[in-house]
Amino acid sequence: MDDKSNVTDITLDGYVEMQKYRFLYFFIMFTAYILIICSNSTIVCLIWIHKNLHEPMYIFIAALLLNSVIFSTAIYPKLLIDFLSEKQIISHPACLCQCFMYYTLLMSEFLLLSIMAYDRYVSICKPLQYPNIMTKTSVSILMVLAWIVPACHVVVPILINSNKKLCRFKLKGVFCNNTINNLSCFISKVNIVYGVFVLINCAILPLIFILFTYTKILIITYHSSRDVKKKAAQTCLPHMLILFSITFFTTYDFVIVRVESDLPKTTRFIMTLQVLLYHPLFNPIIYGLKMKEINKHLKKLFCSAKLN
Repeated sequence: MDDKSNVTDITLDGYVEMQKYRFLYFFIMFTAYILIICSNSTIVCLIWIHKNLHEPMYIFIAALLLNSVIFSTAIYPKLLIDFLSEKQIISHPACLCQCFMYYTLLMSEFLLLSIMAYDRYVSICKPLQYPNIMTKTSVSILMVLAWIVPACHVVVPILINSNKKLCRFKLKGVFCNNTINNLSCFISKVNIVYGVFVLINCAILPLIFILFTYTKILIITYHSSRDVKKKAAQTCLPHMLILFSITFFTTYDFVIVRVESDLPKTTRFIMTLQVLLYHPLFNPIIYGLKMKEINKHLKKLFCSAKLN
């Protein structure tokens, strides 16, 4: 089409040395995607199958791992197709859809971790009240809210961007994130302010709540018995490690949008692939190794597989 106002295809301009390394990129990311699906799904299935894991803490872990699977599925298939394609393009509506999924699931992880922090606080600091507070109904409501609240926040700028005219058609990245705003003919200050509002509401406030909750747990367990300290360490440490991982991921995403013109293309490409690679794999590794009950069932599963 000659009229650029009618062009809906966006070029993903973040790829490096595609002619030379496309099959290597494909092999690495395809292997990573299979590992992400298998490792996360295995733990989710173990939690589903074993009744002793039908507790709020493990249900929230399953929700977090399921979130990782959906998150990876929103990014990886398109990434793999692009590695094998001559042109790395995406339609504007598909780009907005990917952007919506990316930020909804990213923010959902913060809310799920804040729910898990509250669950640990009630379990360790108010054990007698725990069964009355963390009922099946409250667990279900909290999990639904963890996905609905971010979706409602993210959908607003997506709908606004869907009606904007594009003046640029090259996205400096390998998937669609906030850099899509830079393609518009006019970058609205309202969009920027709303983006900060979403970041505060769905990431910074949950992060503060999590840190506050774990600080309270630390203070209370400091004066408790060794068994209570051990229980707190076993259940809270994995959550803190995952929190560190997702915080790094979100910080990277925020920084990359701000300094996209200053960062070398190769550096940005390598860092983006590493972040997409490590974080979804980090969750099942941490919960598989550090959560005693999950680790026990994993060992039984692999031992039985070896015997057969």
